[in-house]
Amino acid sequence: MVSSGKDTIFAQSSGLGVAGIAVLRCSGPQVAAVLAVMAAPVPAPRQAALRWILDARSGERLDSGLVLWFPGPDSFTGEDCAEFHVHGSRATVAAVLAALGRMDGLRPALPGEFSMRAFKNGKLDLFEAEALGDLIGAETEAQRRLALRLALGGAGEVIECWRRDIIHLLAHAEALIDFSDEEDVVTSGNARIFLGVDTLALSLAEAIRLSDGARLVRDGVRVVIAGPPNAGKSRLLNRIARRDAAIVSSRPGTTRDIIDVQVELGGLAVLFSDTAGIREATDDEIESIGIARAWSAIGDAHIILWVTAPDAEEEASPPVGMAKLVRVRNKSDLSSDGLRLIRNEMNGLSVSAETGAGVDVLLELIADMARTMADAGDSVVFSRERQLSAARSALIHIRNITLSRELPVETVAEELRAAAFQIGRISGRVDVEDLLDSIFRDFCIGK
Repeated sequence: MVSSGKDTIFAQSSGLGVAGIAVLRCSGPQVAAVLAVMAAPVPAPRQAALRWILDARSGERLDSGLVLWFPGPDSFTGEDCAEFHVHGSRATVAAVLAALGRMDGLRPALPGEFSMRAFKNGKLDLFEAEALGDLIGAETEAQRRLALRLALGGAGEVIECWRRDIIHLLAHAEALIDFSDEEDVVTSGNARIFLGVDTLALSLAEAIRLSDGARLVRDGVRVVIAGPPNAGKSRLLNRIARRDAAIVSSRPGTTRDIIDVQVELGGLAVLFSDTAGIREATDDEIESIGIARAWSAIGDAHIILWVTAPDAEEEASPPVGMAKLVRVRNKSDLSSDGLRLIRNEMNGLSVSAETGAGVDVLLELIADMARTMADAGDSVVFSRERQLSAARSALIHIRNITLSRELPVETVAEELRAAAFQIGRISGRVDVEDLLDSIFRDFCIGK
């Protein structure tokens, strides 16, 4: 992203399409001047005012709407900001945006630029910005709750606490190196450092462990429908999707590629993937590629539905130990046993994708399994791979210290510095001045 904080940017902040109201947002140094010519008189700060919204060049009235004025730094971006709440027709929105674009020094905002400016001006850290993005993009109730919890529930404070603790320990290590003639520094240094890193290692490791459920909430639970050819896997996918997502044919081997359908189960996003029928050998090159892709999808699955049927020959065996396995006996309408839920160690279930019998029970079972796997809890901190990668790197540096109490203090300081950098990457706060502040606050240096 290439942008300049000297520009005044504008964009539609509300959703696209026809609506009763559309919100247009401006941010930058010329916002007050924009309001003075397009919505005079300038409203009182943070108070909505009804104004005629004018074209600055022609003076034409474009619309009548509410206008809000947020002088910086007390705004979302930390800059002067304004909002125009106009009628949501496409023509009205286009006219106001066009009028803004004709003003000197104004330009349309780049994707994410408002949040980028908020980050640069200290209104958001990277972690909060990502949580905000997740909240805006939430499609399920579980995603909404997780994003809101991460944005407002104190996860950012936990990360900042880790950062401060590491910086505090680093200050002790630096003091041992540079100020070893100070008795109070030498006496408390080593003991504090090793006690602190032990506590940090435990806290970081637990946060990383709890992240698996949060990532499933955010990214969805992957359920792969697999099994032999002609077991009715595609028909089962269509029944789950409640639409014709996959081609259904009585000819074995019809499905050649992965077909994905996302549904919401129990408030969670669940991605169902239909795969090619698996058999030991085939002379069809395209079918062989489909089978290979099926096994690849199985390897990435969280839950595998191994589907069989009375009229399907099962050549391959279901995978063992790769993911949660649910055995599904399809085409129960063809079986003399009829519909039968098999309550045993294999979690077997008889269904009919043709009639729908038993499918609701199957979905309830999958929803229960998904909820158990995606139980993020209230103590979750990380939900993105970027955050986890930095946390894992920080933990490695911390554990390098805990594994040996005989490390030179210079090495300890280097490991702590690297850990602080990695934790700072999560929030975007990496500041050498914090180290200096901690040294001079905690020790009587330069009496």
